[in-house]
Amino acid sequence: MFEGVRIDRAALTGLWAACVAMLLALAGPASAQDLSALTGATATPAAEAKAEPAIAARAEASSDSDIRTRIRSIFAEIEALRTVTVRVSAGVVTLGGTVPTAADVDRAEAIAARVAGVVTVQNGIERDLKVDTNLTPALSQFRDDVRGIVRALPLAGVALAIALVIGVLGHLLAAWGALWRRISRNPFLAELIATLVRFVFIVTGMIVGLQLLGATALLGAVLGGAGVIGIAIGFAVRDTVDNYVSSLMLSLRQPFRANDHVVIEGSEGRVVRLTSRATILMTLDGNHLRIPNSTVFKSVILNYTRNPERRFEFDLGVDADDDPVAAMGVGLAAIRALAFVLDTPRASAIIRDVGDSNIVLRFYGWVNQGETDFYKGRSLALDAAKRALEQAGFALPEPIYRLRFDQGAPLPLEGVGGPGPARDTRPPSPPPAADEDAAPDAHIQKLVEEERAEPHKDDLLDNARPIE
Repeated sequence: MFEGVRIDRAALTGLWAACVAMLLALAGPASAQDLSALTGATATPAAEAKAEPAIAARAEASSDSDIRTRIRSIFAEIEALRTVTVRVSAGVVTLGGTVPTAADVDRAEAIAARVAGVVTVQNGIERDLKVDTNLTPALSQFRDDVRGIVRALPLAGVALAIALVIGVLGHLLAAWGALWRRISRNPFLAELIATLVRFVFIVTGMIVGLQLLGATALLGAVLGGAGVIGIAIGFAVRDTVDNYVSSLMLSLRQPFRANDHVVIEGSEGRVVRLTSRATILMTLDGNHLRIPNSTVFKSVILNYTRNPERRFEFDLGVDADDDPVAAMGVGLAAIRALAFVLDTPRASAIIRDVGDSNIVLRFYGWVNQGETDFYKGRSLALDAAKRALEQAGFALPEPIYRLRFDQGAPLPLEGVGGPGPARDTRPPSPPPAADEDAAPDAHIQKLVEEERAEPHKDDLLDNARPIE
């Protein structure tokens, strides 16, 4: 309804200036300056007129005719503006007619305003909303696009072929595993280098192909979109990326070797292998345990194999009336007499605590885990110290409970319980063959060795790599 309506800029400017002048006259000279600053009318109409070319005082008929002829000749060369009518009077150009699109309306006004001698342009052009008028240019443009695509097919085929050749060369080069294993003995790092080479060749092929087609701007848009998508995917799979980076760091500086006895996040076992995703342990129960490398990389790792010497400890209590120092000497003599207990460092003992009815002694000893099972050795040392203290006459007190009976009828206790239990007077049994029973159990170690003997290309453990 309002199409083709245009507001004359000069008329609007004059109206605004007249309003400002009226307000200044009513306000008086004292407040004229403040009112001018408030309304923003800092320039007078005369000064505003000086900013534009001056309008001639007399209109010439030849000038209007020349302006009309010039504008019509320009519109005649533009297919969308051929039907536009042009009238010129006193330098004022009036445009009429219809054009296919709204952009053509603005373009006609802009062209007419640029012609010399034009004072202003009254744009009365309307957009033609007929179906055939708008459909015909669209179909024509579609036909031109199809013809352009058909003409570009040979060049597109050549560009695609070159991109495929570059991509295939990169794939073949990345698949040359012997080269990357020679560059890096770490299989995980070698695979990473091969993947990077493949990616570089693919991107290079895309760039060359798009340059042949003259569509490098499209490549920038594709790479920008791929970057945004990559960031979104990175947030979604950050745990996977974390695990991948942890695998890389573990493969470069390995915290353990194969068959090491370790404790990771409370999980104890022997190391079977280190893969690109997880660390495989065989627990002491003979089960496989898979721990993600991100957890292994951040965890506190306890390695019992790095130093075969390991200290055990246990507590024994003696009666509060006994001499604790003498009890420590008796217990240490029994522990040091065991063949599997190391002489250096020597076994030791301390008084750990003094209770209400006993004195708690703590004994320490060292064993070589390569020759002695830690838990068996500790058990045998505890048994030896206990037997020695009992044979030396030291009492190992039991818990004492005090009972209180309320006043009441006396209980006939004589003969109720009968005679008490007879004291065991049998001689103590001889100690077990400690040297044989303390031998380590090599069954789990043997299972790990058998499993590692099978070929497995995903194993990242390498004795040549530095170990932390």
